[in-house]
Amino acid sequence: MAPSPLPLSITLPAVAAAAAYLNAKTLFSYDLNLLASIIPTIARTAWWKNRGRLNFFYRLEDLATSKSTENRVFLRFEDKTYTYAQAYDTILRYADWLKKRRGVHKGEMVALDFQNTDTFVFLLFALWALGAVPALINYNLTGKPLAHCVKKAKARLVLIDPVVAGNVGEDVRSELSQVSFEVVTPETETQMLSHDAARPPDEDRANVTPDGMGILIYTSGTTGLPKAAIVSWAKIAVVGGFTSRWIGTKKNDVFYTAMPLYHSTAMLLGFAHALSVGATFAMSRKFSTSSFWDDVRKHNANIIQYVGETCRYLLSAPTRSDPVTGESLDRKHNVRVAFGNGLRPDVWNQFKERFGIKTIAEFYGATEGSFATWNLSRNDYSMGAIGRSGTLSNILIGRSIAVVEVEYDTELPLRDPKTGFCRRVPHGEPGELLFRLPPKDVESRFQGYYGDKEATSKKIMFDVLAKGDAWFRTGDVVRWDAEGRVYFNDRIGDTFRWKSENVSTAEVAHVVGLHPAVLEANVYGVEVPGHEGRAGCAAVVFKPEALSASSGGGNGGGAGLPSDETLRTLASHVRAGLPKYALPLFVRVVNSGTIQATGTNKQQKMSLRKEGVEPGKTGTDDVFWLRGNSYVRFRAEDWKALQGGKVRL
Repeated sequence: MAPSPLPLSITLPAVAAAAAYLNAKTLFSYDLNLLASIIPTIARTAWWKNRGRLNFFYRLEDLATSKSTENRVFLRFEDKTYTYAQAYDTILRYADWLKKRRGVHKGEMVALDFQNTDTFVFLLFALWALGAVPALINYNLTGKPLAHCVKKAKARLVLIDPVVAGNVGEDVRSELSQVSFEVVTPETETQMLSHDAARPPDEDRANVTPDGMGILIYTSGTTGLPKAAIVSWAKIAVVGGFTSRWIGTKKNDVFYTAMPLYHSTAMLLGFAHALSVGATFAMSRKFSTSSFWDDVRKHNANIIQYVGETCRYLLSAPTRSDPVTGESLDRKHNVRVAFGNGLRPDVWNQFKERFGIKTIAEFYGATEGSFATWNLSRNDYSMGAIGRSGTLSNILIGRSIAVVEVEYDTELPLRDPKTGFCRRVPHGEPGELLFRLPPKDVESRFQGYYGDKEATSKKIMFDVLAKGDAWFRTGDVVRWDAEGRVYFNDRIGDTFRWKSENVSTAEVAHVVGLHPAVLEANVYGVEVPGHEGRAGCAAVVFKPEALSASSGGGNGGGAGLPSDETLRTLASHVRAGLPKYALPLFVRVVNSGTIQATGTNKQQKMSLRKEGVEPGKTGTDDVFWLRGNSYVRFRAEDWKALQGGKVRL
């Protein structure tokens, strides 16, 4: 007799549980979301290419001239609001002025030196309408770096925000005597608006190719002068289209950023993202901890953007209360997603919990890069990861990504002396992240740096895993675990050697940052007399309650001193959380806001490394060193003892 089938009340839950287990194990649904985001994006980009409409001016035009979208809000800035139709009308007038009054023409490059403003957005589109290429200048630059960026762009015209006009000094103007510097004053804008809203002909935007230059964006210049990265039309279209689908942005959403539009995160993953779906893009002139959430509420944003230490700075601010009801304002907003890169693991969950953010959309990528990693995180499973992938993704794109062993002395991937090829590292081990390039057509995926073949060539490696292959070097060390999660380990060049071991500054900073008295930690290696390699040092911003009164001694005690209890518990904390060779042997106490950062809130280490810990070279900052069970003041006589070989670390 055949066995009786099990009742549905038993089989259905069992099947569902098995399916859930397999999905969790393989990340199948997560991979499907990635594929459902990228495939239609690539198809739409190909369609735009075939129609000769890759230039993003057409995205705005389509939305501004359609009856269903012309009156939708496109841009919100401060107290100003523009519909797609209003913005389009303004852009055509600006373009007419640029063409007739300044002779801007197809193919030329025009530099924009602006903070985030509505004028900046209108000028960007006006240049695209004319077939010109905007070069986006970091508005914080002055002197030699600023002159360098304008030279690299070969621009004859620089349009300047009145707020930052003081940065363009006579030294820059005299060095670039053939360049016209024009401050776009309110009077200038009145002239622009007096022009006809004449649409430039399609011929001005003809012959645009996917790998053609859409904009020029400069690297941060943390290791030298900024490099001009070519951002192709395909990258603008694919990044904007993919990310908007990936996090589920809809036409009625408001995407808010306080990050600078001269950087790729705000420009591609924010601005192009919102435009791709026809949503509303809201922005502030620049980032401010005190006004960030007020702006979010004012613009009714439901997607916010962060970079680097942005979330840490927001966490460091005291809780504010509604002056009428007295309720906390921390969760009084409609934000459902925080989207960006560089959110440290030690503040990840703190940020989510305090501000009631359900989803973190963290990514890893470079302006000039050919690929990226993505982590849409709603729980602790992928907390702190810069990307993740499942079985399906690994089958489809696994061969396009490699994590290879690094030789830290040369700061290059290590080649096997027998084969000459690099070696993939096992799951969970640190290695440099590489992305595959088509060896016979590298420029289709990596356009490189404008006018800098040497810098471009340094980012490409050939014969890496097989004869004739080509790979893009990220310069970053990551760990890719067996569950498909990717974690940032360190930037090559930031990793230092101590006691014959490689020390990841990111991992040390993570542990230091978990101490309850620490607001921010920037870790780097410093040279000390009589010792090989570099000793670990952490520049630390302590919470105010962890500091005693200003010391008035040492190097000036500019930040006040940590209490004895704080110093003891910090020593115990790092000893418990780090191997002996990775311990930060020195702590430099710095004031809040004085740790150098880029315009996108990413920490800089170069000047800290150069200053080291020698008393007299750290300004007003006090330095402590690890002795026994606590950190104690590091004085001039201690430095002399190191010089004399009387002390070993």
